[in-house]
Order: sequence, then C-alpha cells, then structure tokens
Amino acid sequence: MIIKTILDTDLYKFTTSYAYIKLFPNAIGTFTFKDRDETEYTEGFLVALKSEIDNLNMVSLAQEELTYMATHCRFLPRVYWEWLSSFRFDSEKIEVYLDEQKHLHIEVTDYLYKATLYEVPLLAIVSEIKNLFQNHIPDETKLLKKLSEKVKLSNSHHIPFSEFGTRRRFSFDVQESVVAYLKEHADYCTGTSNCYLAMKYTMRPMGTHPHEWFMFHGAQYGYKCANYMALENWVNVYDGDLGTALADTYTSDSFLSNFSRKQAKLFDGVRCDSGDEFNFTDRLIERYKELGIDPTTKTIIFSNALDFKKALSIYSYCAGKIRCSFGIGTNLTNDTGYSPSNIVMKLSRCKMDGNQEWRECVKLSDDMGKHMGSMSEVEACLHELRLNGI
Repeated sequence: MIIKTILDTDLYKFTTSYAYIKLFPNAIGTFTFKDRDETEYTEGFLVALKSEIDNLNMVSLAQEELTYMATHCRFLPRVYWEWLSSFRFDSEKIEVYLDEQKHLHIEVTDYLYKATLYEVPLLAIVSEIKNLFQNHIPDETKLLKKLSEKVKLSNSHHIPFSEFGTRRRFSFDVQESVVAYLKEHADYCTGTSNCYLAMKYTMRPMGTHPHEWFMFHGAQYGYKCANYMALENWVNVYDGDLGTALADTYTSDSFLSNFSRKQAKLFDGVRCDSGDEFNFTDRLIERYKELGIDPTTKTIIFSNALDFKKALSIYSYCAGKIRCSFGIGTNLTNDTGYSPSNIVMKLSRCKMDGNQEWRECVKLSDDMGKHMGSMSEVEACLHELRLNGI
C-alpha cells in the first residue's frame, strides 16, 4: 500500500480544496493524466495500479493528524479538517485504462473540492509503480552522498529552499529518507510540501495554490480576467495568508500586465514555475518599481525543475535586488540515477454547477511545448490574451 494517509500529499491540495468549498461548493471538474514522454505501459503495470487505486478507498485522516493540522495550519479552520476526517477516496470515480498504443489514461471527475485531492496521490502511485516494474532500485548510499553535496551548497551559500517532491518522487521511502536528512543537516531548508512528513519530522508544511485555481477562473470568467479574479478570490478566502501568487498559468507576460498595485502590495511575492528565471526576475522587479513598491521587500519562489547549482546562480543574481527562495522537487526525491517520470495531472474541464455545460480548461506556459489543452482552445486563449506569437 503506497498511500497510507491522506496527509501524504502537498499542502496546497488542502488549501485549494477549502477555497472551492468556501466559494464554489457546487463546482465540478475533471482531472486528466498526461505522460509527456508517452511511455508505453504494460498490462501488469495496469493491474498493480488498479490495486493501489482500490487501496485509496481505505485512506483517511487519523485523529492525531487532524489535531496536528488544525494546530499548525491556522489559515484552515478546524471544521475543514473535521470534514476531511470523514472524506474517503472513491475508486469508482477514477477511470483508468491503457489505449491501443499502451499509453496510460487516468481521469477523475467529482466536485472540485474533492476531485483536487486525487491528483498528487495518483501521480505518486504511478511514479512508484513505474519504477518497480522497470526494476529500478535506488542506491541509498549514492543518493545520500549526492544529497549531502546539495545541502553543503545550500548551507555554505545560505540558499533557502523547501522540499517539493511528492508528486514525482521515486518512492515514498526515498522521499522520507531525503526529508529526514534535510531535517538533520540542512540549515536553510524551510520545510516540505508533504503534510505527513512535515508532521513526522516537525517541519513546516509549505504551499499556496496550484495552476488549477487559475485554470478554473479562466474557464469561468475568461482568460483576460483569470489572473486578477483568481488572486482576488484567494484573498477573499485567506485574508492575506498564503500570499505567494503563481505567475505562469497564462504566461508571465499576461500575469505581469494584470498584476495590480493592490495585489502586488497584498501578496508577499510571486512563484516562477516556468520560463527563463533571470528574465522573469528583471521583469518582476520592473513591475514592482512601476507600481511604486520596493522589490527588496518582496520574494520570488522559483520552482521550475531546479537543481542546486542553478539555484545558486539565481540566488546570486537576485542578491540585493529582490528576495528569493526555491521549491525543489524531483532533484531531491528522484535523483537516483534513473530518468524520473515526466507526468502531470491537470484540470481539463469544469462547470460551476450541475446545470452548466462543461467548459474546457487550458494552461499556457513560458516553456515551449508545455501548453495544455486542445489546440483549438489553446489558440482561443492565445488570441484572447493577444499572445498569438507564442
């Protein structure tokens, strides 16, 4: 059984779930799996995957976990954790099969406050079973040796970072080994996105909001209004807590042009998850200055498939200009010598309630080739945002 507790997931799944409950309790959505490498899976893999999906039905929130989360996440009311203690995954909601080319298809459809909770566990399960079937066995000595070098780099240069590696981890055991080592040796590790490991190792659970929050708003309110409305509604739920704005759902150009002075002052900083980090830094600093805000009072969190050497170069570039921190995932929890899975699970369609017709959700990116959605809807989004050249 790979997923043993509902807390074995990223914090922002819970914060987003509560935001849906608070503002859009009747909204329904579908999350769709995508393997960017177009891996060919086996029938044996599918059998093992379905078995683990069935095991999800037994996962729950224990009383001691409820108490911990209610105590350590003051931005989420205890009533949410009380509800979560009664929530159960439903394997009947998960459609999973292999097509004729042996490509894996997974979809989950439910009320969004529940559907969002399936994403990270399913990705972690796929990644771990895939490694098992490919006979990938991590060498823990080599893993920890490489990890020690990364930690030394962070410690010696005072580079702040959080562990963000749950969804594409090699396995739960590898992630736990990494987090345990970071707790003991990493002076500038600010926490982990994994709530269970945060609780077990008395670390800070980290996270704010995902692309899906902006994708939902884009589908419902139009792409021009998506960034503004998504941030406004986040503030309406959290009153300034969890104040890191995600910049790249519809490209950072679109985000920065709509980033209002009110929001720039309210949010502590911005997360950069794709594109050229140095160029984004310059443009964000320029935007803060245009709005009359001192950029040295703000923070960029970089989370774009980073390693520690790249983080050091970015950290040096930002010095004296703007604060920065790093969310590092795969390079921590899947640096085993094997190629990590290039898998995602994104919100693909939504509707505000059962009476509305389905609306497609799309995600653009500052990285070439990473737009998500049908070609026609992506083109419509680009046209509405006047980004046709991208």
